[in-house]
Amino acid sequence: MDFAQIVQTVAIYALPVLFAITVHEAAHGYAARHFGDDTAWKLGRITLNPVKHIDPIGTILMPLVLYFATSGAFLFGYAKPVPVQFGRLKNPKRDMVWVALAGPGANLVQAILWTLALYLMLFFGVDERFFLEMGRAGVLVNLVMFAFNLFPVPPLDGGRILVGLLPWKQAVMVSRIEPWGFFIVMALVIMGVIDSLWMYPLMGLTNSLIELLLTPVRALLF
Repeated sequence: MDFAQIVQTVAIYALPVLFAITVHEAAHGYAARHFGDDTAWKLGRITLNPVKHIDPIGTILMPLVLYFATSGAFLFGYAKPVPVQFGRLKNPKRDMVWVALAGPGANLVQAILWTLALYLMLFFGVDERFFLEMGRAGVLVNLVMFAFNLFPVPPLDGGRILVGLLPWKQAVMVSRIEPWGFFIVMALVIMGVIDSLWMYPLMGLTNSLIELLLTPVRALLF
């Protein structure tokens, strides 16, 4: 992959990635505030300003290094987590499920909107490759974030959802994984377990459901 192609790929993915990360984190903060914890609100983290959510290492340096080191074959990154004090929620065990779901839910909505944007570009005859590729990137990035964050290991959103849904005894057992959860997830990513057994199936199913949902729109436009 030559330098010009790398620059073009970064330009195509920049906006979708910024939106995906920013709205994801803001959604967590908004849901937390709705259910009683205004920590993120007081810290100014319920915002669409991407600067507030960017982690210099996880959002910029790590993805770039991995992209160049693997020629785009492997990417990973993370944003600055929105602070949530679950003990301040009205019903901590129940409400933490909704707070955790808010982030992936925001990515699902964005994947739908990017798909709709692609349909509209095709309908209006937009043939500029850059914009079409950005639309596809928007769908892909949000499907990746949706599926990855739902993996049921804390501190990922899926892990918090699992803790909130399990009975207390089992919930406590799962929550104890959290200090090592990041390393467990990374090991599973490197071994290809999460990709093959979780992300690809869930992303494919979700994409099919989005296309099914937008069938009336597609029929109207085409």
